[in-house]
Parts: sequence; structure tokens; C-alpha cells
Amino acid sequence: MGIGIDAEVLRRLPKVDLHIHFDGSVKPQTLLALAEEQGLKLPAGDADSLLPYMQVEGDCPSLADYLDKFNLVLPCLQTAAAMERTAFEVVEQAAQHHCKYIEVRIGPRLHQMKGLALDEVIGAFIAGLQRGETQFGVKARGIVICMRQHSVKDNLEVIEAAARFLGQGVVAADLAGPEAGYPPELHREVFALARSRGIPFTIHAGEAAGAGSISGAVTGLGASRIGHGVRLKEDKQLLELVRKRRIPLELCPVSNIQTKASASWEAYPVREYFDQGLLLTVNTDNLTVSGTSMTKELTILADKFQFTLPEICRVLLNGAEAAFLEEQEKRQMQKELARAYAAIEAGAE
Repeated sequence: MGIGIDAEVLRRLPKVDLHIHFDGSVKPQTLLALAEEQGLKLPAGDADSLLPYMQVEGDCPSLADYLDKFNLVLPCLQTAAAMERTAFEVVEQAAQHHCKYIEVRIGPRLHQMKGLALDEVIGAFIAGLQRGETQFGVKARGIVICMRQHSVKDNLEVIEAAARFLGQGVVAADLAGPEAGYPPELHREVFALARSRGIPFTIHAGEAAGAGSISGAVTGLGASRIGHGVRLKEDKQLLELVRKRRIPLELCPVSNIQTKASASWEAYPVREYFDQGLLLTVNTDNLTVSGTSMTKELTILADKFQFTLPEICRVLLNGAEAAFLEEQEKRQMQKELARAYAAIEAGAE
């Protein structure tokens, strides 16, 4: 049983979401429109019928099955206009749940099927985020993903492209894709280049592989943050290192259960990590594929893990602390959020 935080209080909390994949957050009605514009065939002709093809429902056997949902969407996200629209709508969806700051991810190599250059892909994506920021007042920044299964050469080119947009909407790089068989160390050269270009980076680890993957990301490559990190508890020494260095974990509760990063809610370590003093953040991962929102993720903290309102506010402030922003901008956001949370907590007493 939860502790009964009012649903409206959770909905109107100013939020931070550091881990959103833009291609996992396409609205069904938008996919229908994009497919029609581009002459592409979909398995259903209306939004309600299409949603089951885009969203994980109930039990998902593995991360591989989860990622299969992206195969339907990607062919429709191969034009600059499609990517700009989709990125804009991610910001719109975040605004509906009172997000004040979001970091949205794109794997630009996945959007070159029709010949777009890396700079064209990233440019369209950033243009959509910036249009959304202007219209909805949500500060939106981009993270450029390198894929584990791609060659070092391909990923070096992605980092160089990201560097050209650094400070112009792009704030960081990432490594994502299948963990099994693709340890982070394969891309040591890639992230050495990121460091030399002044690009901070987060790495997906501890989702479909164990603590060794997190170790490779932290000690092997020097990641600033860890995408997911659910399985950190498998190595107590590494957990202590992550705690001491205040390396943020980007937990995504709904998707972490769907992808079997954790076997069950009973085994999910969010409360354990919070109580141990890890710099814990909670995020959505994929709005459409996981059928989630930041309000839903925070409701799970309250209902399943007995997080109090002050503890939930602490998690959100952790998100502000972990953001890939310049220090002055970050401090300003932290102050604004802290003031808002103090007022909300006072009103909820």
C-alpha cells in the first residue's frame, strides 16, 4: 500500500526528466500522419488500433522484445520534417506533466536510411526541441547516442557531429543498444574523443547486463552518469564507488520492469538505492513504448515504495543536480525547484 499522496499534487510538481528517447515517444496519431505523408504502410489505420504495435503491454520477455517496438517507428523518422515534429511533440508531452527540464536522446545513425547527413539529423532534432521550448516553456536539451553494435569509426563520426552542436542544443553523448556482447570498453576511443571535445557523457549500463557493464562505463570510460544502473547492487564495492563519486543513476521504473532489468517490483532497488544515499534520478525512458509519464513514475514511487512527498522532491532535485547544464544555469534551476517544492509541501501539510 502507498502513502496516499494526492494525485493532483504529483501531477503539478515541477519535474526533471533526464532520460527520454525521442523515437520511443512518438504519438500514434503522429505516426499515422507521417506514414501517410511518406507513403508507408502501417499495421493499423487508426490510433487506438496502432497503439498495441507501438507500446509494451503487460509482460515483456526481454529488452530485445522491448526494442522491437522501435522497428515500426524508425522508417517514418527518416526526414528532417518528421524528426523536427516528433522532437517538438516530446517537449509538448513533457509540458503536460509539468516538466521544467528534459534531456531527450537521439541515435542519429538510425535516421540516415534516406540519406540524411549526421548534421541534418541532429539539426532537425534540435530545431524541434527548441521550437517546443519556445512554445511550452520547458527547457529541452539533446543527448546524442552512439550505438554499441556500430563500428568505432561510425561512432567517432557521431561524436564529431555532436561536438558541432555542443552548446547549441546538444549537452552530452551516450552509448546505448544491446549490452550483451558489446561491453563499453569496445568504444574507449569514441569516448576519449568525446572527452577531448569537451562533451560529457552518460552510458546505458546495468539494464540488460550486470554490474560489470556499469564498471566498464564508470572505471573503463569515465561516464559522468549511468543510464539505468539497476543492477549496481550486484557489486557492493562498485556501488560504494558510485556513491562516493556521486555518479547519478538514471532509473526508469516502468521500463526497467518491462525489460526485465529487475525481475519484479519487489526486487526493484529504487528504495534501497535512495536510502543508501546514491544520487538517484527517476525518468521515463520511452513515453509511448512504455506507456508512461513522469507523473506515473512518481506515483509508482509513492504507491509501491512509500516515498513521501519530501523524498519525491529530493529525487527531482537530484535530477536537477545531475543535469548536463552549465553550473550557473543548473544552480538557478535548483533554486527555482526548491522554492516550488517548499511551497507545495507547505500546502500539502
